[in-house]
Amino acid sequence: MNPVWWIAWSAVCAFGSGTLMYFVMQSRMEVRLSKQREQLAAAKAQLAAQQESLAGTIAATHDSARRQAMDEFLAEIRVEERHYVREHRALFITRKSMVRQERIFFRNIPLTNWVEQEMPVEEGADLDKLLKTMSVFEPLLTGDVAGEQHPVRKLLRN
Repeated sequence: MNPVWWIAWSAVCAFGSGTLMYFVMQSRMEVRLSKQREQLAAAKAQLAAQQESLAGTIAATHDSARRQAMDEFLAEIRVEERHYVREHRALFITRKSMVRQERIFFRNIPLTNWVEQEMPVEEGADLDKLLKTMSVFEPLLTGDVAGEQHPVRKLLRN
């Protein structure tokens, strides 16, 4: 009976050490799995941060490009102006009037027809001041409304 006990005792020890090794290996695998999950979570967080940063950079670049395109567009818009003095003679009365014509150009393409404005002129009146007050397009395009100057004014006065 002695050899049967030795064989049984060896089988119980083998089963016990196998079970113990199973649980030790299971816990090691869980530790490795948790470390991998931690690394994966860190990589995902870093990737999400990079994507947000990249999205912000792309949006800023897009806005900058749009602003630059708009500035270039506005730089190529100009107002063409011509003026002359018209005299009306009726019997012995001569009336003078200042006629100012304006139109908007993009590069060399006219965007509007000639807009004509006529204002009577008294003798000895300053024609330059009268011309500045008669402008149709210039204050609206250059932002010179109520005496305020806009930065685009320099671009449009070429």
